[in-house]
Amino acid sequence: MSITRMHVSERASKIVIHNGTVHLSGMVAEDPEAEIEGQTQSTLDRIDAALAEAGTDREHLLSATIFLRDIDNHFHRMNEVWNAWVPDGQAPARACVEAHMARSALLVEICIIAALPD
Repeated sequence: MSITRMHVSERASKIVIHNGTVHLSGMVAEDPEAEIEGQTQSTLDRIDAALAEAGTDREHLLSATIFLRDIDNHFHRMNEVWNAWVPDGQAPARACVEAHMARSALLVEICIIAALPD
């Protein structure tokens, strides 16, 4: 089985495709100064672009791991944006945890696993 790695750096690949499955590295917002809703939407937009580049889309989501800097204050607001983004009936398996972020301005980071279409 071949492994395709896209946008490879010394630490990570942005996209890894193996055995019909697309793994995205943690995605964060373009503008870390935005509020949680804006950061969440920006992150999801970046995920859409990465999924398209890999040959799939949000209708093929398998799993999501969401990291929030402040789960008490951001969970419900992030979920409003998330719920509007996930297609009806296509919700992935999901975990959401509070975490220290790589940069203090970041409020959300999302990792995605998706299937390639048949």
